Amino acid sequence: MKLPRRKFLHLAGGAAALSAVSLAAHAEGYPTRPVRLIVGFAPGGGNDITARLMGQWLSDHLGQPFVIENRPGAATNLATEAVVNAAPDGYTILFVSPTGAINATLYEKLNFNFIRDLAPIAAIMRIPDVMVVNPSLPAKTVPEFIAYAKANPGKINASSPGVGTSVHLSAELFKIMTGVEMVHVAYKGSAPSLTDLLGGQVQVSFATMPSSIEFIKAGKLRALAVTTAARSAALPDVPTVGEFVPGYEVSSWYGLSARAGTPAEVIDKINKEVNAGLADPTMKARLADLGGVTIAGSPADFGKLIADETEKWAKVIKAANIKPE
Repeated sequence: MKLPRRKFLHLAGGAAALSAVSLAAHAEGYPTRPVRLIVGFAPGGGNDITARLMGQWLSDHLGQPFVIENRPGAATNLATEAVVNAAPDGYTILFVSPTGAINATLYEKLNFNFIRDLAPIAAIMRIPDVMVVNPSLPAKTVPEFIAYAKANPGKINASSPGVGTSVHLSAELFKIMTGVEMVHVAYKGSAPSLTDLLGGQVQVSFATMPSSIEFIKAGKLRALAVTTAARSAALPDVPTVGEFVPGYEVSSWYGLSARAGTPAEVIDKINKEVNAGLADPTMKARLADLGGVTIAGSPADFGKLIADETEKWAKVIKAANIKPE
């Protein structure tokens, strides 16, 4: 049976209006069940620590558990796929770091497009990476490290949480700009990467601040420099790499994204609560203890950060001819 055009348009318009009302109602009641927060690294690293802090805040203030689900492997691509393949309803969220922006260029064939298939929710903070060495290494400064590495070619192993992580790319950029040789050793997360550094199996890492700061303060790791353009308030006596290698600058960042197509009302609700957490003095102090500087803003602000970082790392990867292992 064919409907008259006017009646068809009336019914279609009514359905659209009903859908809009349904989405608004969904957002107003969201969340009505636990939310999965997917982290692409093993427990214990900077991503995991920050995700658990923010997950607890969201659990406390949105009335449902935000359950951390660690999915290490394939340089966070497994975690990203899990979110891209989930329903676009806000109940599966990705904890995002520079690795996703790096992978967009590093891997030629992915089952997703990092920018197209994910909807930015909110940025959380920027953090320095820290050039840390095992205390048994004789180098106590960046110039001493460069001299030691050049005098001992092939004897410096640099650990990272995985190929394509900011930790890995920080080391690769250092190699390019100084001419030193370092063998990259990839792990499935910051915790196992630092465990072998603490044990002396590897000699150096450009580790994230949250994962390494307690070891630095305890004297178990020696911080040679931070990777940001300015010194970190969390480690004010530690110089920047750029003080010895002019032009060197790297920073990590953390945030949340959902599958593209997630209702804007849901994204805005989570964004508002994340920003409230970043303004909370206790939360802000805890993130500062990890070496982070909060970067509250809109979903669009976070989207621009992701796009800018994707473009930046594409240039580094192509210049260094870095390939996934």
